[in-house]
Amino acid sequence: VQLQAFGGGLVQAGGSLRLSCAVSGRTFSRYVMGWFRQAPGKEREFVAGISWSGGSTNYTDSVKGRFTISRDNAKNTVYLQMNSLKPEDTAIYYCAAPRFSGSYIYTVEGAYESWGQGTQLTVSS
Repeated sequence: VQLQAFGGGLVQAGGSLRLSCAVSGRTFSRYVMGWFRQAPGKEREFVAGISWSGGSTNYTDSVKGRFTISRDNAKNTVYLQMNSLKPEDTAIYYCAAPRFSGSYIYTVEGAYESWGQGTQLTVSS
């Protein structure tokens, strides 16, 4: 399976940006999808996940109310809409697909086996 994330860039604090992740080589609609991020000097952390149907989502506390994950199974694409961005959101953002199909939204990195190349988000103050 191949994942390609794009849409990162430089934005001012308070701004918005949407990341996209295109997936190929797998029956996309059967799998949970996740977004992770890694800030300089920090470990990679879970940001958001979405069930195969899009009916369930999960977010880390620091982005709740600001970020929205969604998916378009017809386009094999998952999105991360990011609003009210803060400098602490600066990181490389990765999309990921887990090893197993199903509805459970894993939040641990080890549950995901396929990763996109990452896209850089920089939020200036």
